[in-house]
Amino acid sequence: MARGDGLLTHDIDPSERGPQDACGVFGVWAPGEEVAKLTYFGLYALQHRGQESAGIAVGNGRQILVYKDMGLVSQVFDESTLESLQGEIAIGHARYSTTGSSVWRNAQPTFRPTASGSVALGHNGNLTNTHELVELLAEREGDGRRSRESATSDTAAMASLLASYEDRSIEEAALEVLPKVRGAFSLVFMDEHTLYAARDPQGIRPLVLGRLERGWVVASETAALDIVGASYIREIEPGEFVAVDEDGLRSERFAEPAPKGCVFEYVYLARPDTTINDRRVFTVRETIGRKLARTAPVEADLVIPVPESGTPAAIGYAEESGIPFGHGLVKNSYVGRTFIQPSQTIRQLGIRLKLNPLRDVIAGKRLVVVDDSIVRGNTQRALVRMLREFGAAEVHVRISSPPVKWPCFYGIDFASRAELIANGISVDEICRSIGADSLSYVELDDLVEATQVPKDNLCRACFDGIYPVPLPEDDLIGKHLLELPLDTTPLKVIS
Repeated sequence: MARGDGLLTHDIDPSERGPQDACGVFGVWAPGEEVAKLTYFGLYALQHRGQESAGIAVGNGRQILVYKDMGLVSQVFDESTLESLQGEIAIGHARYSTTGSSVWRNAQPTFRPTASGSVALGHNGNLTNTHELVELLAEREGDGRRSRESATSDTAAMASLLASYEDRSIEEAALEVLPKVRGAFSLVFMDEHTLYAARDPQGIRPLVLGRLERGWVVASETAALDIVGASYIREIEPGEFVAVDEDGLRSERFAEPAPKGCVFEYVYLARPDTTINDRRVFTVRETIGRKLARTAPVEADLVIPVPESGTPAAIGYAEESGIPFGHGLVKNSYVGRTFIQPSQTIRQLGIRLKLNPLRDVIAGKRLVVVDDSIVRGNTQRALVRMLREFGAAEVHVRISSPPVKWPCFYGIDFASRAELIANGISVDEICRSIGADSLSYVELDDLVEATQVPKDNLCRACFDGIYPVPLPEDDLIGKHLLELPLDTTPLKVIS
């Protein structure tokens, strides 16, 4: 789950790289409003979805200005920068890299000049046919090397394709390009006059539409609508393309919908105050905790969450089981992601950098510790050890998602399959590995039931290995696919 301070539970251990966030996108069309500042606050609400870089593009009817840099939203923008971004349309992006390294060149929004103006694009998700799009771009431009060098991310490939149609508007180009794109994509993009949004036919990543008194907003999550005072209208539908300009809002389908929303949004990625499919994420997580209490009961004295991600499920577990809920761990909210690498001495402190047990609360107690997921197991191992050192009599771990056994190719950067602890050993063996007295995960069917979304309408690939969008060969997918030397790339670009 995304935590309130924008960090993942697994980040509490500097040696543990858990599942990394998807990206956050935001777009606004609101003449007369301070669209850059609205976008800034929208991105601030979406910071949990990406902490590597941030950017805002603003259009004023004549040109598009883009400002982006590496770092958090609050580090990239200040008052004077936002004041300089004047216009009627804006899009914003908070990035975690999936295809394309975490470097300034790949920060978004991605900007491209066109025959009649320019286009800026922000993308949440990850494409599975990036190689095909780069080949198509090379064919259109007739210069494979140039195309290959300009497309260092899947987002850049899409932006370049949109800009390559010299005889068509961006809207016409989008309706030509979007049916050719495969994978997960929730897009916000713009030219000088119009805001656009689109969502892949499976609707894997969230995207919602909101209304301002004098404009429209699109965002990754409803929490971003709340923070800018926009009223929630509806979700952008899978396979839908939306345009907003002075003539109002218009929508059309570019593909038939085949819904497969990411179930991990409910247990990990989305903010607890976000609504997905008309269901509050906090409520889903609390329900999961109740189901865990029924399927994995244990005699204990106290239920504690791993803050903040385990809190809703821990509340549900406590209420259903009748075991008191308490806060046995205090989080240091100001130890966040940093560009300064910890020394070996500090790294050995591990989990203690960000969590400190309350000895008088946990000493002598039989604890139920609720967390969102286990990836490699390093964090939970360190946590169990620390709780015992502070006097816990027993430590029973409860996980509010099923065992993660498969990597994601749709926008979450998990560890490789070989590194996922649940892929190689049984639950009992994991329990012994992390040193817990007992360990239980929620059942997949119980998780699905908690979302109130039909199972066939959810992507569950990280849990069951069933990928709703076909994957290419191994050498045609991966984070650095487009950054290989030209003489080693598997792409069949025209030179």
